[in-house]
Amino acid sequence: MRQIIFDTETTGLDPAQGHRIVEIGCVELVNRMSTGNNLHIYLNPDRDSDPEALAVHGLTTEFLSDKPRFSDVADEFVKFIQGAELIAHNAAFDVKFFNAELAKTGRGPINDYCETVTDSLLHARSLFPGKRNSLDALCDRFGISNAHRTLHGALLDSQLLAEVWLAMTRGQDALLIDVDDSANAGGNGVVLAKFDASGLPVLQASADELAEHETYLAALDKAVNGECVWRKMDAPVAAPA
Repeated sequence: MRQIIFDTETTGLDPAQGHRIVEIGCVELVNRMSTGNNLHIYLNPDRDSDPEALAVHGLTTEFLSDKPRFSDVADEFVKFIQGAELIAHNAAFDVKFFNAELAKTGRGPINDYCETVTDSLLHARSLFPGKRNSLDALCDRFGISNAHRTLHGALLDSQLLAEVWLAMTRGQDALLIDVDDSANAGGNGVVLAKFDASGLPVLQASADELAEHETYLAALDKAVNGECVWRKMDAPVAAPA
């Protein structure tokens, strides 16, 4: 199972008004484990960022002036996300920008290249209705440090979201408890999350590990002058007569 946690920074809010992507950050997870195979690209948007956007990401026109354009890295980006599940916080925002950028290069929408797109914000709202579900709020809820997040950055935010996503969807928690003390909360404020073991990896012992285990059992047999309890537990049960 390959998942890509991704985020963008942009010059403004709407690609229909000519706004462009200035930063792409992607974090790769395979079987719910970070591989370290990340993608991080700054882009020259050929325009200034709106003052409000610049205040969020701090990427000035001067800094971006010598960076590649999206058309220069489109092949690299498409290859990186190929066949993966893409996960983003408020995914519709990022998807509309990628679709606009891909269209400028004569390519189809982002869904043509990935398996599916998942919105972690919608997932968080389903788990914690009536609560704040921004990335910062979720970091606080799950005890993930974001003290180094003074400005938004696509790679940093993707790394934080990857930690949040794993915490928010961990299959070993059959019961997630988050008490909502707001006046408008309904019920008892306890959120139940369905247990899903499909994403848990199955690790088989190697031949060397099995040999080492057998050596350990042999030492236990010797210590008890017979058969150790472990072997008795592993012995097949006889069928009833």
